[in-house]
Amino acid sequence: MNGKAKILLVDSCYEADSLSQYEFVRPVQRLLERTGFPCQICHISLLNEERLKGCDKVVLCGTALKDNEYLNHLERYTWLKEGDWPVLGICAGMQIIAAIFGGEVRSRHKPAIGLEKIEVVRESDILGPSRKIEVYHIHSLDVTLPEGFISLAGTELSPEAFSHCSLPIWGLLFHPEVRNRWILENYANL
Repeated sequence: MNGKAKILLVDSCYEADSLSQYEFVRPVQRLLERTGFPCQICHISLLNEERLKGCDKVVLCGTALKDNEYLNHLERYTWLKEGDWPVLGICAGMQIIAAIFGGEVRSRHKPAIGLEKIEVVRESDILGPSRKIEVYHIHSLDVTLPEGFISLAGTELSPEAFSHCSLPIWGLLFHPEVRNRWILENYANL
């Protein structure tokens, strides 16, 4: 073992071992393992305290565009409020974090798909300095900023990225595994 953080990748797709895992979870795994961070994948239906205790950090990976099944099982994510692990939520993962902490997950008038420039409005260890960056979107839901969180990118009314004010929890509405892989490396190196 190289002393780097062990990262648990939580698969929130509609079922364990779905094809969506190959699009939304395994790319995150490949990237982090290539940079020297050991990863383990666990479907949310199989997640337990033992698996959580065996990791140093958690990534809540995204899901397919029309896969919102995770919203019907938010009780599986209540451990997020314990704040024992640094957590990064990607797309659906950010939506889960928002919902668990009292934010609203809401439908967009049309899905966001493709590359878009967004404004990083606050410097952070995850996104770096304030500036515009190009990100990849594939989502049909937005979130409101939960109480106790600050917007890192986008606006207070429509956050593209956020962080908790006191817990090591971050969310991204976009997919850094497609573009901006350096964000995943920043998170892993925290």
